[in-house]
Amino acid sequence: MKMGAIAVIGAGKWGQALHFALSFNQECYITSRTKKNIKNFVDLDFALDCEYLVIAIPAQEIRAWLKQNFKFKGQKILVASKGIEADTGAFLNDIYSSFIPDENIGFISGPSFAAEVIKALPCALVINSVSKNIYEEYSKFFPNFIKTYYSSDVIGAEVAGAYKNVLAIASGICEGLELGKNAQASLIARGLVEMYRFGKHFGAKESSFLGLSGAGDLFLTANSTMSRNYRVGLGLAKNRTLKDILDDLGEVAEGVKTAFAIDKLSIQHDIYLPIAKEVKLILEGKNPKDSLKDLLNK
Repeated sequence: MKMGAIAVIGAGKWGQALHFALSFNQECYITSRTKKNIKNFVDLDFALDCEYLVIAIPAQEIRAWLKQNFKFKGQKILVASKGIEADTGAFLNDIYSSFIPDENIGFISGPSFAAEVIKALPCALVINSVSKNIYEEYSKFFPNFIKTYYSSDVIGAEVAGAYKNVLAIASGICEGLELGKNAQASLIARGLVEMYRFGKHFGAKESSFLGLSGAGDLFLTANSTMSRNYRVGLGLAKNRTLKDILDDLGEVAEGVKTAFAIDKLSIQHDIYLPIAKEVKLILEGKNPKDSLKDLLNK
């Protein structure tokens, strides 16, 4: 194993942004399924032999990728994906725990558009892990324009990071229907309450939803066309098909699959999640205006 070396696995926009940031203070490698013209691009075997890995693979692909490619050699892992597995309702930390000891893994969260990180604009992120050593080791890799904080509330970060994408779709629908900023602010605020209700059921801490991982990331993602999930909502409000919207995006919008996962978990655990429920129904074809009426009557 290459001691001290760090590599990003996944060269989408977020993976490339993290590779850019992590290259400020040291050599940082990057790999993906498709070879790209990026400095320090390496093959997967080279990357997997690094002591420190940052994995930026879409949430729905994680389990299959780990089964096919990953062999634990004592590496430390920082997960840069956000979502809940649609087929099983599993959180990412549950999936990773089958392959990697909890003390070797951390999960990154917080408001961070890739397009701004790659311009070296300032932001703050949270490294969530049961082991503070993971935070201390990874925080040294980040450049001065990224402030890092530590939290042990892994499930809180997981819930917030996944749920905010669903709420961003809802916010985009609100904007697309031209309901006004009052309605949009009300939706986001109630969405934050709903997000916490969901997280609390699984043992998350309230503080996670009031800080960078929760409110910070939600306010960013649910208020900007830079968010893919927000743009999904805009398209749905204009009665575009989901397939056409996703084809135009050309990238993964994690909130789509996550909406179905959250709905499945809400039924299994009897959790009241009206906004997430309506997003799921709209994704299945329900008229957004009918969803608005139903939400106002609840």
